[in-house]
Amino acid sequence: MNETYDELLEELRPTAFAIGYRMLGSVAEAEDVVQEALLRLHEALQRGERIESPRAYLATVATRLAIDQLRSARVRRETYVGEWLPEPLVTDSGVDPARQAELADSLSMAFLVLLESLSPEQRAALLLHDVFDYGYAEIAEIVGKSEDNARQLTARARRRVEEGRPRFEASREQREELARRFFAAVREGDVGELESLLAKDVVLHGDGGGKVPALARALHGSRRVAQTIGAWIRQGSRVAGAEIREVEVNGQPGALVLAGDGSLIAVWALDIADGQIQGIRSVVNPEKLGHVGPVADVWALLRGRER
Repeated sequence: MNETYDELLEELRPTAFAIGYRMLGSVAEAEDVVQEALLRLHEALQRGERIESPRAYLATVATRLAIDQLRSARVRRETYVGEWLPEPLVTDSGVDPARQAELADSLSMAFLVLLESLSPEQRAALLLHDVFDYGYAEIAEIVGKSEDNARQLTARARRRVEEGRPRFEASREQREELARRFFAAVREGDVGELESLLAKDVVLHGDGGGKVPALARALHGSRRVAQTIGAWIRQGSRVAGAEIREVEVNGQPGALVLAGDGSLIAVWALDIADGQIQGIRSVVNPEKLGHVGPVADVWALLRGRER
């Protein structure tokens, strides 16, 4: 019986993580939610409780835990140094196109940042209804509201998000080709080519969390952003063996910026629409990169470069 429980819990783990990560924008916090939700489900099953849908039970527990976690996380984010970005997820580019479109829409860093403007209950209602296909009656039970309130929460959240909803290139081929050209220009240090690929109102975001050097605030405009990336390239060229490895980040084109020993300096994610790069997000806060791989000691790299 325990083996059956273990198999069931393992099968349901991705569901709990999908909810927790989208709610919290943090891999570590989402994993904590997953562990606690799975433990509660396991204990309920062991006690012989009649659970008609373990998946619904787990979603309910995970959502409630994430709402509680989000309330405390918001207090910490008010004192966060610099711009806050979600912890990046390196995602699988080999999934089918329909699934890819879903990832691009509900998992992108741009979308997760938009969710920050919502209350925890609004965030839960919107995600449960629009991403996970829960009905309003189920949502009402999960968030502890009436069905009418659940409907209103979802509608208000949707209106707020739609105002700033990210746009993505419809053609995956076009998007990947533009990303390929962008990262080729980065490797070559071609600032002119970089500027030509950027939208006039492109925005460059950086998240160092006060742990390593990073942008103090978002930068706007193609020329300014291209010049800033050019400066980053010149700095990076002094790190022996440094490379940029293209990957998919949160369902969008992106890259890992690696030191010579393969340790991670940064994760970049691109927002692409209308044949241009609309946004670039660079996460360099080492506390947000450990789940991706070994993290570089940026301060040591900078000292070595100075020598």
